[in-house]
Order: sequence, then structure tokens, then C-alpha cells
Amino acid sequence: MTDQSLRLSSLDVSAYTVPTSAPEGDGTFAWDVTTMVLVQARAGAWTGIGWTYAPTACAALIRDTLQPAITGLNAFDVPAAAEAMSRTVRNASRPGLAGYAISAIDCALWDLKARILGLPLHRLLGAARAEVEVYGSGGFTTYSEAQLRSQLEGWTGPQQIPRVKIKIGQDRGSNLSRDLVRIRQARDAVGPHVQLFVDANGAYTAKQAVRVFEAAAEEDIAWFEEPVSSDHLDGLRHVRRSISADVAAGEYGTDLFYFQRMCDAGAVDCLQVDVSRCGGITQWFRAAAVAAAYGLEISGHCAPNLTIPAAAGTVNFRHLEWFHDHVRIEDMFFEGTGDPRGGSVRPDDDRPGNGLIFRAQDAEKYRI
Repeated sequence: MTDQSLRLSSLDVSAYTVPTSAPEGDGTFAWDVTTMVLVQARAGAWTGIGWTYAPTACAALIRDTLQPAITGLNAFDVPAAAEAMSRTVRNASRPGLAGYAISAIDCALWDLKARILGLPLHRLLGAARAEVEVYGSGGFTTYSEAQLRSQLEGWTGPQQIPRVKIKIGQDRGSNLSRDLVRIRQARDAVGPHVQLFVDANGAYTAKQAVRVFEAAAEEDIAWFEEPVSSDHLDGLRHVRRSISADVAAGEYGTDLFYFQRMCDAGAVDCLQVDVSRCGGITQWFRAAAVAAAYGLEISGHCAPNLTIPAAAGTVNFRHLEWFHDHVRIEDMFFEGTGDPRGGSVRPDDDRPGNGLIFRAQDAEKYRI
């Protein structure tokens, strides 16, 4: 390998909008399509892939602003690229959409480095575990009882996943009776031995969330995600102190200080980190270190197949969200996706990088 062959030559960015398998919704939002922004980072004969789930404006930000900032850098110098990208978006605001764009590139650069070296990405990062535990995630508020039961039984039956999550907070927290009915339906579908998680996506007030938890006490909820807005740290802390389930939040974090503030406020029992939003693999490990300094574990939010190698290398890691919407798209677009049967996935030891091969022809019909 020559120095020139290791120079980043281009970032090919493309966006794909995929209709959902059925209308999807949670306590505060509803959607029927999901958009993936894919980055292919090239150096010499090698290509690394990364992505984020974001509006198509993210693709323009990558092409117009971030690509010029890192083109020509040595592909091995991922921290230098991360710093260059962070500086470049200063006036565009590092938190938010720029964080999503940086994440897609950063993941692609780590994948590229591993492929150049001929190493599985989790070996390059250094593994802390052989398997990554997952939980089935979906249970949208738009689902009928039959749809909810079918999805839950698919996870806990054939796939034998021992933990599952549903959405609650119907109509921005204004339909508590349906929330409680759906929690009971979920418990009935999965039986007494599966861990049941709920996610309100910030739909409740703090006292509402406590009342819902108390009213559903017989259903043994183990995890209450975003019972109030993730920006309402006092509210999260109030709920955390008032209920026995673990309170979780953090999925919207796009800079390190966001995670530090959440931990410092005593707002969560487990910090959620999304590798496709937080700043990529580089920032994932920094966020995990912040959580560790507060005695907390982290949980991977969405983009499951992108997250597996980093999750495998994180000591204070709990589990990974096996999110229906993203799993479906990643299975459609990539060869080599993870198998969650038994409740965990194993990073691929037989392929370099993240182990994925992009099926461009299969994705093309969804390209924007």
C-alpha cells in the first residue's frame, strides 16, 4: 500500500426512501416512509459503507460541506477526519442534522479502515463480548391488536428474543386507557417470562408517566423509555426516582455534552446512544466512557446492523434495539445482516469491515 492509495478520494452519497410495511406511529409522531442516507467512502481500491436515517437534506450536507473537509486525508486517520468534520460544521451547528451526517461518514471511515486492513471491524475496534444482546422493537400505536400480537409472537416465538418493546403515549398522552389496554395485550402475547419494555417518545408529563406505570404494575414493565421529553431532564429524574423500571433516554444525542448533561442530571438508568446520530463510532465510544464515569451502561438505539461492531467492543453495553423499521430496510439493502435468534447477534468474523455487502440493484428502485 502506498501513501497515495490510502488517501480518501471521494464520498459517494445516496438517499433511499422506503415505504413502511404498514402505517407506523408512536406517542408523538406518525410516518409511512423511512429515508436512509448512505455513504460509500473510497480510498484506492477500497470502499467503506455507513449510513444514517435522516431527511435527504443530510445528503446535500455531506456532499457540499463535509466531503471537501476530509478528501485527501489518510484513510487510517479517522480521528483527524472526525475533528475536521466537527470544525467544518461549526456555523451550521454541530448538534442536529450535521451530527447525523457526520455519523454516516464516520461509520463509513471505520469500515473502510477495517477493509483496507482485511480485519472484521469488531476486531479492529477490539471486542469486549462475543455476542450482542438485542430486544425486539416496534409495537407501534398504529397497530391493531392482531398486528401487535403477530409481531410480538414473531420475536418471542420463532426468534426466541427474551425482551420486547412497544410504543405507548397514544395521541400525545391523551389516551391513557388505550395505552393500558395495549400494555396488557402485549403482556398477554409474550407471557410472564419475557421482559416487557415501553416507549412513550416523550408523550407524557412526569406525573402522567408515573400514573401509567403504577396502573400497569401487574404487567411488570422493566424499561420505560422517554416517559417525558428527553430534553426535560428534571422530569426524567422525577420519573426515575418514582418507579422501579429502568428509565432510558439519549437517542437524540448528537454531541458529547448532551450525554454528559443527561448523566449529570441523574435522568436515566441506562443511556441510549445511536451510532447513526451521535457522531458515529468515534463518538459512540466517547459517549460510552461518559456513561461509565457515572456508573451507567449504554443501549444501542436503532440502525442495528450498523451498531453491532461498536456494541461488541463496548464494555458497559447492555443491549441493542432490533427496530422493525430499520431491520427490514437493512435486510433488503445488505447481504450479511445479523440474525437475532436466541436474543443476540454475533459480529461477523469471516468478512472484513462491518461484514455487509450493499446490494445496489435491490436498493435502486427506492433511490431519490
